[in-house]
Amino acid sequence: MGDEYPSMFRSEQMSLVQLYIPTEVAHDTVAELGELGNVQFKDLNPTVNPFQRSFVGEIRRFEDMARRVRFFVSQIEKEKDVVPIRPLYDSAPLITVGPSAAHTIDELDVLLAEHETRLLQMNESYKLLSERTKELIEARYVLRETAGFFAKAETQQPDIRTSFDDSSAPLLQHDDRENQYSSTVQFDLEFVAGTIDRARIPTFERVLWRVLRGNLYMNHTDIVEPFVDPTTGSETRKNVFIIFAHGDALLAKIRKVAESMGATLYPIDANADKRSDSLREVTARLEDLQTILYNTGANRRTELVTVGQNLARWQDVVRKEKVIYETMNLFNYDVRRKTLVAEGWCPTRDIARIQVALGHATEESGTGVVPILHELSTNKTPPTFNRTNKFTEGFQSIMDSYGIATYQEVNPGLFAIITFPFLFAVMFGDIGHGLIILFAALYMIMNERKWAKGGLGEIVGIFFFGRYIILLMGMFSVYTGLMYNDIFSKSLHIWHSGWYFPESNGTVLHGVSNGHVYLFGLDPAWHGVDNALVFTNSYKMKMAIVLGVIHMTFALCLQLPNHIKFKRPLDIYANFIPQMIFLQSIFGYLVICILYKWTIDWGKASTAPPSLLNMLIAMFLSPGSVDSKSQLYPGQGFVQVVLLLLAVICIPWMLCMKPYFLWKDMQKIQGQGYVGLDHDGPRESSDEVMEIEEEGNGRVIVEEMEEEHHDFGEVVIHQIIHTIEFCLGCISHTASYLRLWALSLAHAQLSEVLWDMTLGGVLGMEGIFGFIVIALTIVLWFTLTVGVLCLMEGLSAFLHALRLHWVEANSKHYEGGGYAFTPLSFAKLDDKE
Repeated sequence: MGDEYPSMFRSEQMSLVQLYIPTEVAHDTVAELGELGNVQFKDLNPTVNPFQRSFVGEIRRFEDMARRVRFFVSQIEKEKDVVPIRPLYDSAPLITVGPSAAHTIDELDVLLAEHETRLLQMNESYKLLSERTKELIEARYVLRETAGFFAKAETQQPDIRTSFDDSSAPLLQHDDRENQYSSTVQFDLEFVAGTIDRARIPTFERVLWRVLRGNLYMNHTDIVEPFVDPTTGSETRKNVFIIFAHGDALLAKIRKVAESMGATLYPIDANADKRSDSLREVTARLEDLQTILYNTGANRRTELVTVGQNLARWQDVVRKEKVIYETMNLFNYDVRRKTLVAEGWCPTRDIARIQVALGHATEESGTGVVPILHELSTNKTPPTFNRTNKFTEGFQSIMDSYGIATYQEVNPGLFAIITFPFLFAVMFGDIGHGLIILFAALYMIMNERKWAKGGLGEIVGIFFFGRYIILLMGMFSVYTGLMYNDIFSKSLHIWHSGWYFPESNGTVLHGVSNGHVYLFGLDPAWHGVDNALVFTNSYKMKMAIVLGVIHMTFALCLQLPNHIKFKRPLDIYANFIPQMIFLQSIFGYLVICILYKWTIDWGKASTAPPSLLNMLIAMFLSPGSVDSKSQLYPGQGFVQVVLLLLAVICIPWMLCMKPYFLWKDMQKIQGQGYVGLDHDGPRESSDEVMEIEEEGNGRVIVEEMEEEHHDFGEVVIHQIIHTIEFCLGCISHTASYLRLWALSLAHAQLSEVLWDMTLGGVLGMEGIFGFIVIALTIVLWFTLTVGVLCLMEGLSAFLHALRLHWVEANSKHYEGGGYAFTPLSFAKLDDKE
């Protein structure tokens, strides 16, 4: 029945299929199967070098096209203003199958090359223009600052040292000598001017001072405007400098030092009129260059906008075509039939759909040759494929993260849909906090179509992927919050309380039962009383043990359908039955005692309520002897002795039974004269059998064997380890479920502390000031509630629930020895990218 009606209880039944695909329809066939997404192809050329396969040329071509597309993406990302990219669902598809497919790909290749060439030319032109503009801007600043320096020097002529043709003339001249020169040639000085990185100015000054031994005069000023590199986009701050020195040798040294430190030197004339002419010329050329630069940038952006309108569909086509030819490289080429031979795994119930897809590919290609599909018999272990939808996908991924289930093994992901959010809610039980995460999940679900189309980022994407997990966690948290009667650390009085507190003059009030029973959940009378923590501690601790043993028992029961499915009756008698008896004789008995103790009204009993922990310890240390003062029920000593003996008997039962029967089977087989395959000679096959295997016809038998052969010593060691692990695990795993109690208690106490330290101290304030304080405190309290209690505490409870499923539950039944089904699917290309 499991094969006729597939479900999440087991993985899908898989088939190994063989395809004979004519070369003229191979591309369209693989494209159709990629759209279908349910065939995992095998590599039939494992010994062939990737560079020696049939379709290396096509793959290189599409890799080059993919490089161009990545270049377009990088150019769009570097653009300061956002370039709109039309989404794939809003773009007209490119037809890459059928008779015109090759022409379409050729056109696309030419189009991408043209766009790349234009963009490269524009980038190069923009870079050259930007560098020239940068040089002219620097020259303009140098001319301005130099002119300003000389203008300043004219007002301080006595302090200026000028050089004349006469090398023996003193550097400081008298005013009457200076007045004989006209204003246009007043300063005939030797100097070097240019720009340098602002960070190098101190080093530049120290080097010049040491090289020239102080025989220079240097002045520098900041350039306010930063220079932006058009390639990297990095900003550089520069300074204009002018250095005066005497003699060609010193000027040559200055130029060498400046060039070695990355400075840019500009030839500036000492004549003021010539400097003015140069400044006007530079300004005019700069204006022309800026106009050209703007037009070049506008043309480049227009080109990028055109690319952005088609970028998504180009990416889609290039990715698909590359994957198609990579897949075709896995096939064998049959020279005699001129066909490609492919093998792969697919779900058995999808074979009919694959046949339809093959026929559709033939129609699209315009040929009359249909690919042939055969189902093969094999001893290979198929991949594990659990068919999921958007609701079950998140829960299945949680289990797959622990390990891929063995083929046709019971899938724990089905049961995790309920058990995971429930165990989370036991630790997170609060009506208010549950409603917060419930509404958050509903908001994501209502907007899932819009959110699924756009990039959400890594963190938000993780929450969006698990939106249905969060939905159930919120629903179960509301339920357990009702059980705990806890909403933001306060209680709800929905029904009539079973306790009342009579007025008393004493300092201590004792609750008195009024005969009512609170209908659902914890009685609100327990909130705020002195012994509330003692009561909830005991209640939640025992509840954690009960839930833990039930969860482990259920997980252990999942062994049974596995043993029946895989025809392992020995494991039922040698593993499942003794393990169940061992677990129930100790911890199942403890759960029954907890439930029985809850049913007794100890206020009317003649004895005090016994400590169940001491009872369990005494059961091992002094079996059969029970103190009458701590006796829970009549005949307790005899029952505990019987249960203890059963638990002790189960240990050698698990330890010896399976190795003994396996040893007997091995002796029986050897007694009949059978030996292993490795002792036989080479396999002989007749020509007829070889022809049948070559032709296929649905009768090909795959000869690879995967059976593992272990000697008796390995079986014994494995069973010893398995027995010790189970016996110790029962104790440690039961104690591990106490995390349900610990985290639930911590969550409730943290919620109460947060309330008392925020809203608890301001709710009684009155007036306008009180209203403002309360409003601000509500914002603070809600922010801390969402950030600390819902996100941080929620993540903690999530991880603990994850551990309880992975370790405590899955270790009881889960083999996890399979490998995932990874079909050729175009829908998953974005995830791989």
